[in-house]
Amino acid sequence: MKFDMNAAWREATGMIAANREVLTIVAGVFFLLPSLAMVFFGPPPPAADVASPEAAMALMTTYYSDLAPMLILGGIAQAVGMLSLLALLTDRTRPTVAQALRTGAICLLPYIAVQLLTGAAAGLVFLLAIGIGAASGTMAIAALLVPLALLAVIYLLIKTSLASPVIVIEGVRNPVNALVRSWQLTKGNSLRLFGFFMLVGVAFLVLMLVITMVIGTIAALLFSEGKLAEIASGAVSGVIGSVMVVVFVAIMAAVHRQLAGPSAEAISRTFE
Repeated sequence: MKFDMNAAWREATGMIAANREVLTIVAGVFFLLPSLAMVFFGPPPPAADVASPEAAMALMTTYYSDLAPMLILGGIAQAVGMLSLLALLTDRTRPTVAQALRTGAICLLPYIAVQLLTGAAAGLVFLLAIGIGAASGTMAIAALLVPLALLAVIYLLIKTSLASPVIVIEGVRNPVNALVRSWQLTKGNSLRLFGFFMLVGVAFLVLMLVITMVIGTIAALLFSEGKLAEIASGAVSGVIGSVMVVVFVAIMAAVHRQLAGPSAEAISRTFE
């Protein structure tokens, strides 16, 4: 089936409009609150005026070591929230928020396994490119292999992009089977999907940069450079990030529905 990005966008925005109340609740709890918690309770960022690159590296290492527990907990919360959003948007039985959260929790381990497998494959691609480039001893070959590795990783991410909807919507709990299924669903549409994701991603990035810059400037004028300005900027970034996640989850659901076709359950209800 040829992927239709206009149809996917219309369906995604339609799903968001039809479920905006529950989406707002889930997004606020699982995406906005973790972002605000980072601002309120996270360690202060390292100072920019350091004497040497070694000192800067040491400060960054300490900063992220202190931040690691919060990053892990926030990542788990956001993963459960994302999977729950998929359940809310796609389950035709119209589950409650509690039921959707239960689905998200059940799908968490397969989702993490999929991310680890995908990350390991991407890392292997880069290691091979760097290793071959180093073994060749030629700078031109090394310089060519790294961009090729990046393209290969982007292709890999596109091909595995529907693994999460496969886990939640189709109930495939085996991470390898979910990845294989995603690969099959995206067959013949990788370039169109890449263009679609890029368009939406760039649009959100520009929007986020503009809004963050404006709000950051206003907050700096109102609150100087203190904690209040940091909180205001963090809150705005959290809201925009939450909206972005909701939109991308809806897009994933719409893309899966278009490429997978109607479920057997939906077809049977049509003839009842």
